[in-house]
Amino acid sequence: MTLFKKLFGSKTNARPEYPTDELTINGKKLRISFFAHASVAIEYEGRYIYVDPVVAHADYASLPKADVILVTHSHYDHFDKAAIESLETPETHILCDKTSAESFAGECYTMLPGAVAEPFGDIRVEAVAAYNTSPHQLQFHPKEREDCGYVVTLGDAVKIYLSGDTEPTDELRALRDKHIDIAFVCVNQPYTMTPDEAVEAVEAIRPTIYYPYHYGQVDEPTDVEALAKRLEGVCEVRIRPLA
Repeated sequence: MTLFKKLFGSKTNARPEYPTDELTINGKKLRISFFAHASVAIEYEGRYIYVDPVVAHADYASLPKADVILVTHSHYDHFDKAAIESLETPETHILCDKTSAESFAGECYTMLPGAVAEPFGDIRVEAVAAYNTSPHQLQFHPKEREDCGYVVTLGDAVKIYLSGDTEPTDELRALRDKHIDIAFVCVNQPYTMTPDEAVEAVEAIRPTIYYPYHYGQVDEPTDVEALAKRLEGVCEVRIRPLA
């Protein structure tokens, strides 16, 4: 093997690369990887948290194994058993909504809105109700199905909100009191929020950083640049490839 290969590895064995942000918030370092749509990963203190992994969005078999997997709801673009199986080990903690939990025969944490789990001492996960409120959209994410968004707290210092599929709700507005550092809020009409609703949601939460996500895969993708402009002065908006 050449010295170059020893130092850098060969292309055939290289992991695929995905856009990544490295952040330091309240003295804590973390890394966020962006795959596509609603699929992201958070690395913190050597632990890997995967959110809504879907095989079509990333080559999960080549990525580090999961310490925690979060599933917001059972729709195909959020819940993919094959992706989860490629990431999990016997030590992986799987947290999911009650509908997705039916696929795991009890081998997961069933998260109902308001539930709290601590898969590790420095990782806390709180489920937040996620549902449609517009009369013409209620069939997509009915409140009674109890889909989830999540607030992930890292080391009692960093709070990350992942909205799942929702519209502005009372539960979302109440997050203002939790002082969210990073918010992933969906913008995917006609199924979730319109740009106007996303602005309303972000203005209600007032995170430090907002990542629009779940903003494509429809006939009229969201103009995320225009969305970012509307939120100038509210928070930092970071646009990443999460269509």
